Amino acid sequence: MAPAWLDQLLGLQADAHTITTTQMCVRAVVVFAVGLALLRFAGMRTFGSGTAFDMVLKIILGAVLSRAIVAASPFGSTLLASMVLVVLHRLLAIASFYSNAVGKVIKGAPKKLAQDGKLLTDNLRRANITDRDLHEGLREAANVDSISETDIVQLERNGKITVVKKKE
Repeated sequence: MAPAWLDQLLGLQADAHTITTTQMCVRAVVVFAVGLALLRFAGMRTFGSGTAFDMVLKIILGAVLSRAIVAASPFGSTLLASMVLVVLHRLLAIASFYSNAVGKVIKGAPKKLAQDGKLLTDNLRRANITDRDLHEGLREAANVDSISETDIVQLERNGKITVVKKKE
């Protein structure tokens, strides 16, 4: 049981209809600090990676933590659930480091879109990559516009197209 002053400050017994503006603001500061600490614990790759695995954590964490601010869910339980999500993310990231099979399930697998200057049309279709998308990726990743100038074009696990140019 929390001390009365802490209960009053955070509105621990409040719900979405009884929470005061001050309590919501104090909760926002606490949730911001906790959220920042949780994302730091999750690791730097969570910020830099565009994989679905990392995006899910960011989206769910934001949704869950927002409920704590507006008293839509119990404050302590919401923070605890957020910690569980981050620990689960971290454990799955560790497991995928040690197991390629887990990594493939969690993060997906890269797909070759072209090799030796030739399109792999089945892989393009499976990845839902249009000709326009592919050429945009070629220009962005390698400053080329022709498949014939490439050795390998690949759709990475984070959704970006990477290019290995042919040797000159």
